Amino acid sequence: MPKMRAMIVPESGGKFRMEERDLPTPGRQEVRIQVHACGVCHSDSLTVEGHMLGVSYPRIPGHEVIGVIDALGPDVEGWKVGARVGVGWFGGSCGFCGRCRRGDAFACETFQSVTGVTRDGGYATHMLALTTALAHVPETLDVVESAPLLCAGITTFNALRNSGAKPGDLVAIHGVGGLGHLGVQFAARQGFRTVAVNRGRDKESLARSLGAHDYIDSDANDPAKALQAMGGAKAIIATVTSAEAMQAISGGIGVNGTMMVIGAVGTLTINSLDLLLKRASVRGWYAGTAADSEDTLLFSQLNGIASMNEIFPLDQAQAAYDRMMSGKSRFRVVLKIGV
Repeated sequence: MPKMRAMIVPESGGKFRMEERDLPTPGRQEVRIQVHACGVCHSDSLTVEGHMLGVSYPRIPGHEVIGVIDALGPDVEGWKVGARVGVGWFGGSCGFCGRCRRGDAFACETFQSVTGVTRDGGYATHMLALTTALAHVPETLDVVESAPLLCAGITTFNALRNSGAKPGDLVAIHGVGGLGHLGVQFAARQGFRTVAVNRGRDKESLARSLGAHDYIDSDANDPAKALQAMGGAKAIIATVTSAEAMQAISGGIGVNGTMMVIGAVGTLTINSLDLLLKRASVRGWYAGTAADSEDTLLFSQLNGIASMNEIFPLDQAQAAYDRMMSGKSRFRVVLKIGV
């Protein structure tokens, strides 16, 4: 029987291990994907370290997947073998519950399917995916440059377009890292007055080359006061993983502005009086559904947006994961698998 290779996590906190398996047969409304590239995301630590309920082991992580369909399961309509597809964090939905019918499939009442967490993901030569999780991938997009768009990209793109900001408004991208370097590109190309906020000056030239109109060094300046001196931010896209840093910049929200929290930091302390007086808000944002992934990919294709990556082969998944977790990668890490 034909075989596949996968880098599995054998147990919570365990090291990656290469395993050869029989090629899986897709079930009802599933497809099998030959994986070409898979991003290595910080959220993969939820699987590797066992921080999320619903993880069973062994498990194959990975939710920034691009590949081609090589087999169809029963009752699959609208998809063909050879189609280029992507799969992100959103692992599919039922399509019939109240939330799905009202456009909130990300919060499906029937089941919560998370790629690489509750079902096997893309650290492998092949994987299964529900058709409701599939996004069409434009043929002209490079698979390695585009794989991180299925999580880091969709999260920043979708947060921006749901922030309430309009072209010409002041938007701050808080953190110029794995999420933020994409956020700067998306914000500038969506027509916002884009301000990059980061510790130190070492990323200023990069941020400006990606489209930032202004730059704030949060080590040298109070970022909230700096934003207020510019008129206040209509939106702050908070990509950092520090609650203290988010709290420090929250006062920079302008009148009727919103801070979109997309970095996971746990408990935040926000000045409620400041929010009340400015009619401002702080809002969390989920990455998005398969349709949002398609929008992200198409917008990126039309505007020349790509992730900056460090590339590893599949059998070096442990080194790739360690590099990502070190915080030293510039800026995403991608496993190049099937091309």
